[in-house]
Amino acid sequence: MQKNYSILFLLVFIFSCKRASAPPPPEINSFYKLTVTADDRKTITAEEAKTYHVNHTYQYEYRTGDPGHYEYNYDVKGINSKGDSVRGNINVQGKFGAGILIADTIPDIEINTEWISYGKLKASDKEGNEYQLIVK
Repeated sequence: MQKNYSILFLLVFIFSCKRASAPPPPEINSFYKLTVTADDRKTITAEEAKTYHVNHTYQYEYRTGDPGHYEYNYDVKGINSKGDSVRGNINVQGKFGAGILIADTIPDIEINTEWISYGKLKASDKEGNEYQLIVK
């Protein structure tokens, strides 16, 4: 009979205890950005400068970051949907990036890019215009 009371006491104790809610996860401070913006190519932060790397074997102008979080800078050239030539500079992290295009007849254009093949990107601006680009 004493076993029954022990089991009953154990069950009452388990169900009467309040479960503490888990604290929210701590915020992770990192210089890695979730997305790349056109302004990223204008300056290199002090944190990025620590990992600044140039390698003339590859097509990028420079690279910053650590393995798995590299951000690359490229000079690009291409055409818009009308066939006009454009050139510019972009930063890319993973498959996506952003930058500025320069055309002879229009002011600088902010674009978002996406890799479509080795050395080839498609880009679009805020007005929905599309561009086909290659890395120089």
